[in-house]
Amino acid sequence: MSLPGSAHPGPDADGDPAAGLTPRGRFLFGGDYNPEQWDAATRAEDLELMRQAGVDTATVGVFAWSWLEPSEGHYEFGWLDEVFAQLHEGGVGVVLATPTASPPPWFSLRHPDALPVQPDGSRHTHGSRDTYAISAPAYREACRRIARKLAERYGTHPALRGWHIHNEYGSLDHSDHAAAAFRTWLQKRYGTLDELNRRWYTAFWSQRYGDWAEILPPRQTQYMHNPTQALDFRRFTADEFRDAYAEQVAEIRAAGSTAAATTNFMLPDWNHLDHWSWRPHLDTVSIDHYLDTTGPAGETHAAYAGDLARSWSRGNPWLLMEQGTTQIALRDRHAAKSPDRVLRNTLSYLARGSQGALFFQWRASVAGSETWHGGMVPHTGPGTARFESVVELGATLHRLAEVAEPPAEGPLVEADVAILWEADGWWALENDGLPSSRLSFPEAVRRTHAALWRSGIPADFVPADADLSSYRVLLVPSMMPVSAELAAHWRDFAESGGTVVFGHFTGMTDEHLHVVPGGYPGALRDLLGISTTELCPLGDDEHVHLDDGTLATRWSEAVNLRGAEAVTHYAEGPLDGLPAVTRHTVGAGHAWYISTHLPDDALRRLLDGICERAGVAPTVAGLPDRVEAVRRRGRHHSYLFVLNHGTSGVRITGGERELTRDADPTATSVLVPPLGVAVVRENTQPVRVEAEPGRER
Repeated sequence: MSLPGSAHPGPDADGDPAAGLTPRGRFLFGGDYNPEQWDAATRAEDLELMRQAGVDTATVGVFAWSWLEPSEGHYEFGWLDEVFAQLHEGGVGVVLATPTASPPPWFSLRHPDALPVQPDGSRHTHGSRDTYAISAPAYREACRRIARKLAERYGTHPALRGWHIHNEYGSLDHSDHAAAAFRTWLQKRYGTLDELNRRWYTAFWSQRYGDWAEILPPRQTQYMHNPTQALDFRRFTADEFRDAYAEQVAEIRAAGSTAAATTNFMLPDWNHLDHWSWRPHLDTVSIDHYLDTTGPAGETHAAYAGDLARSWSRGNPWLLMEQGTTQIALRDRHAAKSPDRVLRNTLSYLARGSQGALFFQWRASVAGSETWHGGMVPHTGPGTARFESVVELGATLHRLAEVAEPPAEGPLVEADVAILWEADGWWALENDGLPSSRLSFPEAVRRTHAALWRSGIPADFVPADADLSSYRVLLVPSMMPVSAELAAHWRDFAESGGTVVFGHFTGMTDEHLHVVPGGYPGALRDLLGISTTELCPLGDDEHVHLDDGTLATRWSEAVNLRGAEAVTHYAEGPLDGLPAVTRHTVGAGHAWYISTHLPDDALRRLLDGICERAGVAPTVAGLPDRVEAVRRRGRHHSYLFVLNHGTSGVRITGGERELTRDADPTATSVLVPPLGVAVVRENTQPVRVEAEPGRER
């Protein structure tokens, strides 16, 4: 099976530069392509295989700095000229990367001060990728230079689809360069040392600063760091990454290129970026996403990534820049990723707003640090079931082309529920000295999103200062630092009829990590109508029963009612009879507080009830277990994506037509087999999804 490529893969006819990476009326398909690793015969085969698979996009040059600039100021573009010409002739658009995530050996030898320094003072040596100090002047200048050279040569090339700036920003540095830049950042933030000393609470442990030169990054020290200093360093570093990106884009624009620019955000179990602050600087939001489990939680993880990317894009189309092709990287092994899972995950991203499915990588490398990472063309070659599944995936995306046309106005996915996602909330809980080491922002947020996912309730993520007027429910699973202004913002939402739900340990400090005296949770006491007098973390082997039969773990609090009502009580131990879950009427709305760590099923039941009270309904009522339904809005229709992650078939009735297969257009129902998918173009007829008896696998 083969599909036609794009004859002109640049920006769409409407002149929107972002359309190069988020085209209207088709989904991009392809991935990272590293032609510098292959000989001429292999590259010729690649073009033919791309044609067979329907690939129309190749990301080129991500790690090619030593090939593009083999010595300082000496450039060799001949090989890339040839690659551009070949891809363009084959109908494949190029997403051209600036190769700045992997400086070449000559750069590190000439500028050893630009190698990153760890908190313990040790300096990395060259030998891997990401060996750069983001604040080093020599590094930043070299990045601007290579970006400018690439833009001057390829910025108006007809094959250019867009710019892929850097790769997965996120390498921390504690060098003297970082220290100098950190001090400059602090002077802009606080103005005076007196203000910094006040905000950092330096009266504790004799930390008061008398000169800006005394301030360093939070390097390794005798005991615990100043928590506000550590949080500010994370904020500073996040700004450094964003500013480094913006400098490269400025060089590209100065060279005359108007093609869309993006960088690929990464979603691992660490975070060094403030993603919301990047949106004004990105023509398109793009992410890399790799599953972190082989179990059912992998499907919720894919949904979490898709909803985050769409939210960072303010409800607009975004691009999946990388996903795994053949495997799931676990701590102890690379587990196989089945083709049906690749398909279901891909459609999960598309349903949530991605305008394409790109992979790492096109052809699996035969050597090097990521030899076993996998590729669309595996080590075993094209004559395999794995490559045939890639060809079939390309055909499926081709059949879904109409879905890629976004609505004329409004979001791609409508949601009545918002979940707070803030980098400050993540970083604040990574400090030392907290009441429990098991407090985790990413875990709390993912558990909350997964509970909604299991109930089929769509959700957006929002920053702290988001306009909440379009939502019925705001969920704040975790946010230790809450300012008085933020508390007032959330109170306004509740008073106007909204429902806001807070997880435990939220609001325990202000934005500078200062506890607000008078009872927890600080600025949220009046909104919640409670005052907590004791924090009671639980050990790994401890639990506490609630009066509804729930067995809670990890955390508990001595909550006193100050206008709220108790929904659930502690039913044993020193907190016996005290509120565990509370609800406070605030104007026309409500504020809830969950003072303990509920198990997944209890959290889901609680959120289901809260959403029902608020008038929030699932996308499709009565979904069978492990079946996912997402509605994506288009220009002329809406489309229901049905992903069956279970072992039993389901039947879809209603709608206008199923699009993933060559189905009978007059059929009144569609069977989705176990681990199968369907995309239904909707009409005025309601769509129902029901279990199919006797169809188990």
